[in-house]
Amino acid sequence: MFNLYIFDMGGVVSRNTNAAPDMAAHFEFDGTKTIDFAREDFRQLTTGKISVEEFVRRFSFKRGHTAEDGLLDRFFEPELDPDVAAIIDTLKNGARVVAGTNTIGPHYEIHLRKGDYRIFDAVYASHLIGLAKPDPAFYTYILEQEGCPADRAVFIDDVPANVEAARPLGIRSLVFTGAENLKSDLATLKQQQA
Repeated sequence: MFNLYIFDMGGVVSRNTNAAPDMAAHFEFDGTKTIDFAREDFRQLTTGKISVEEFVRRFSFKRGHTAEDGLLDRFFEPELDPDVAAIIDTLKNGARVVAGTNTIGPHYEIHLRKGDYRIFDAVYASHLIGLAKPDPAFYTYILEQEGCPADRAVFIDDVPANVEAARPLGIRSLVFTGAENLKSDLATLKQQQA
C-alpha cells in the first residue's frame, strides 16, 4: 500500500490553466514567444524569488507596455476535473493525498477562493516553499514534510520532465494523460505492489 499520493494541479486536477495564449493575444504577440520571453522571470516568480509586482514590472518593461494590475490572474480560469477529484477521494482510504504544484500567488489565491484545494490533505505550492519541479529538492521536501519514504509515494503530473525527475528518487511516478488512464495506471501500481 502507498502512504502518499502527490498530484500536480494544472493539467491534472484542474483544466483550463494555461493563461499564456490569452495573455499573448492581449499583448498581440505569439503565445509561444510569451513563454520564452518571460521564462526566467516566471521561474523566479514560481519559486517566490520575485514578487508578482516585480514580475509584471519586468514583463511590461520588456514589452514596452505600462504595468497592469491583475495581469496574471485576469486570464486564469481553472476548472476542477470532477473525474480526477473522484479518484483522489478513493485514494484517501488509508493514504494522504497532497498537491505538489508549480504555481504563483494569484493563481494559488484563485484556487483557494474556488475551494479547489479542499480535496487535498495538504498543498505544497512552489511559490510558498521556494522550490519548483523538476528540481529534485521539490519532491524531497514534500516527502520530508509528510514523513514518507520515497518508495511509499506516488507522483502524478502531466509534464513528462517532472515525472522523470521524481523517478530517480524512488517515487513511483505517472504521466497523466486522462482520468481513465490514471485509474488503470494506479490499478497496475497496486497489483505490482501486492
